[in-house]
Amino acid sequence: MIDTPLDEIPKINASLHATFATRKTFSLAWRQHQLLQIARMLQENHKAIADAIYADLGKPAFEVYMTELNLMLDRAIISAKRVPEWAAVKNLENHPDLPPHQKGWKPRVTPTPKGAVLVISPWNYPLILSIQGTIGAIAAGCTVCLKLSEVTSNYAGLLQRLIPKYLDQDAVRVVCGGVQEVTKVLEQKWDHIFYTGNGTVARIIAAAAAKHLTPLTLELGGKSPVIIDPEYDMELAARRVLWGKINNCGQVCVSPDYALVTPSTTASFVENLKKAYASFYPDGSLKSDSYARVINMQHFNRIKSLLERTQGKVLMGGGMDEKERRIEPTVVLVKPGDVLLESETFGPILTLLEVDDMRAACDYISANDHPLVLYVFTLNEQLQQDVFKATMSGNLIFNDTFMQMDVKVLPFGGVGESGYGRQVLENTFNCFTYERTSLDIPPEVEDKIYLRYPPYTEHAFEVECAPGLTVQIPESTPEEGLVR
Repeated sequence: MIDTPLDEIPKINASLHATFATRKTFSLAWRQHQLLQIARMLQENHKAIADAIYADLGKPAFEVYMTELNLMLDRAIISAKRVPEWAAVKNLENHPDLPPHQKGWKPRVTPTPKGAVLVISPWNYPLILSIQGTIGAIAAGCTVCLKLSEVTSNYAGLLQRLIPKYLDQDAVRVVCGGVQEVTKVLEQKWDHIFYTGNGTVARIIAAAAAKHLTPLTLELGGKSPVIIDPEYDMELAARRVLWGKINNCGQVCVSPDYALVTPSTTASFVENLKKAYASFYPDGSLKSDSYARVINMQHFNRIKSLLERTQGKVLMGGGMDEKERRIEPTVVLVKPGDVLLESETFGPILTLLEVDDMRAACDYISANDHPLVLYVFTLNEQLQQDVFKATMSGNLIFNDTFMQMDVKVLPFGGVGESGYGRQVLENTFNCFTYERTSLDIPPEVEDKIYLRYPPYTEHAFEVECAPGLTVQIPESTPEEGLVR
């Protein structure tokens, strides 16, 4: 990775605005070609990409292909196929709420690209979190500045070399570097900023964006809880929760952060976690080639410090290999107020907190920041409905973890502290477009609208305004709503 010179960043910004001004990126053919070039880039360089991510994260190639590369290859192709539909002008002449006399005014809505946009990607899932936003921005017809994380320097350096070979450099540029570079990037005026990361940095980005009134998409993660119904199959719940936790060594925004269990189920759940761990890693996780490592020593020491400071009881794991930056999947039973419940652990720690019942579990979740995702293990449909009503989260997933990331038709995003805005396919396209409305009011309707002009008369009021005051309001009740 080569840091982008600071004096180049304003020039990149200016060039992207200049390219957008030519309307070159509005062409559907151009957009489709760029999207398919992304697919070609991923397909033709898949091994180099997997190797780079392994060099940065120690992430097994299987996880790279399953959770990142194949998804982006698929979504780039789908976006190329679907962008004519997404970008199509919507004719509202036959809208049921449009008065008959306005049908000839040609009411239209056109999804219109916002302009030169900025995508800031993090290090933990470097491929999907850099390419997904880029796909949406290109599909929308925007020009793109992609700021890659300096923490995954091997991946960033690879993309720094590949993107100019595959994509139009007038419209897609890469910026690499650390705090100085991203600070300089944020000083520039962008037409949309798409950021994935944590709430602390998001506040800095939001403050920078506010200076230019730049709209944002923020995907921020947080503490994603798990509710375990005592009636659920503990062996299956444990296997699926542990699988969600061990992905990328727990360094993912949708990782199960803590589990709420009743005292009667704690022992069974933990025993089944141990059973699942033994089946995943017969020789232990510290030497396994199916388990990633912690990204760097800063994060290794952060996670180590959490385990040193917790007042909870370690029920599984806890082993470490500092030289290899590996920490075993670790299960800790805590009480309210423990350090492990303060913020997202972002590592291979699964915190257990005992609650009296499922109502208490919902109350605990509702009393804290809204999570990006809430996982609930229950086959009880009434309990599923109760959790839906009693909590808020960006996503609500029943009876598994992590798999929502594979369901490409679902919007993905947070609420409150876990972020705002939605992504994946058309939802990402929508982030980078706005609905531009248009009308074409013909001269021949002048005799029907002339009463709008001053001087205002009593006759004009009776014709134009009075009828609106006599409209019949439907009956309604608090119990039935609209009574038909």
